[in-house]
Amino acid sequence: MDNTNIPVNPDPVTNTPQPTDSMQRQEQRGKRMRKIYIIGATAALLIILAVFFIIMSSKNKELEESRKLAEETQQQLLAQQMQINELELLKIDDDFQQMEGQTVLLANDSIVEKYQAARAQIEKLMAELNNEKTKSAAQIKKLTDEINTLKGILRDYTARINELMAENDQLKEENTTIKNQNQQLNSRVQDMTRKNEHLTERMTLAEKLNVTGLSLRALNKKGKNEKNITKATRLCVTFTIPQNNSTPAGEKTIFLRITTPEGDLLTGGGSFSFEGATLQATARRTIEYANEEIGGVEIYWDVTSTLNPGMYTVELFCDNFRLASRQFEMKK
Repeated sequence: MDNTNIPVNPDPVTNTPQPTDSMQRQEQRGKRMRKIYIIGATAALLIILAVFFIIMSSKNKELEESRKLAEETQQQLLAQQMQINELELLKIDDDFQQMEGQTVLLANDSIVEKYQAARAQIEKLMAELNNEKTKSAAQIKKLTDEINTLKGILRDYTARINELMAENDQLKEENTTIKNQNQQLNSRVQDMTRKNEHLTERMTLAEKLNVTGLSLRALNKKGKNEKNITKATRLCVTFTIPQNNSTPAGEKTIFLRITTPEGDLLTGGGSFSFEGATLQATARRTIEYANEEIGGVEIYWDVTSTLNPGMYTVELFCDNFRLASRQFEMKK
């Protein structure tokens, strides 16, 4: 409302204009309005502050609950990680136990010492954590790192064991191959030895004097053949030595053995060696052999007592060989 047209009465003393009732009412109305504005603003501010306080209290409560939930979750995670570590440690122990019998392959290897040191450190950490109610993330991480280190050592350990086992398997295979080769070689050597022995035996036998036409005759006092053995005064063994270029030439002593039907040896020719034994001879004769045939070789034995009829065995020996063995029936 415009106040320019409202008449103002001047003050008679100061000669200044004086407010009218209308002006006073308007001034009072303005003061009331200002108070209402101030009260309203204050009330609004108080309401805003109350709402802000309520909101902040709710937020703080939510934050506290979130913090507690985070701590609980963290503890659960740490507890789970602890369980995982314990399970992994059990598995590592089981793996190590399975290979413990093979540690002899790594008796002087530093990896065994590393494993034992890491295992001792983990047992120490486990004991410390089990004695504490609250387990920190740093402690769990340290334990996890130690277990990972142990797992790495075990991997190296396993790889080394497998490598040595592979080397052993290769050596076993090589040894088996060598053994088979040795067996084959031994078999060949034995075969060659048998062949050599056979050849040596054949060569030795080839060197032996051969005897053919072996005969036994009884002679009387006149040196004639005697059919009645009981009247014999002399026995004569006759044989032929064929040509043999394999027999070393030289002087040969031939030993004669005559065994009676009663199994008695007729003696008088001394002794000789045969196959490691010493035998008695009935008679002997020395000849000069020049790799040519010698026919009509005769060896005599003088009868010292009456001989009985029956089967007589005649044997000839020379150079450790039995040259011949035959039986002759002498009649009465």
